[in-house]
Amino acid sequence: MIEAFCQLHQIGYAHSVETWYQGKLAGGLYGVAFGRVFFGESMFSRVTDASKVAFVKLVQQLTDWEYELIDCQVYNNHLASLGAIEIPRRDFRALLDRLCERPGYTGRWQLENEPL
Repeated sequence: MIEAFCQLHQIGYAHSVETWYQGKLAGGLYGVAFGRVFFGESMFSRVTDASKVAFVKLVQQLTDWEYELIDCQVYNNHLASLGAIEIPRRDFRALLDRLCERPGYTGRWQLENEPL
């Protein structure tokens, strides 16, 4: 998996968003973008709520880029607290059909470096 994600990153599809505190990695998330969908893979925190800060920043940037869907794979209370909702499989497939056809942002992402 690590090798696959490194290759996806090199060709511009896998992306990570990190939060840093006092020069140390505090938390973040990573996933794969295809079309106008971000498929979240994992989040982690070494400092309380650091992954949530990364997620908020990602949502802001994806909204600016007109992405319409973040797939969080598995619905749970933590993701619900961040705004996740369950959608029927048929609706999800229809969204993928439409949004994956649209060109997205490939290559190295550079998020706007503004404080939240």
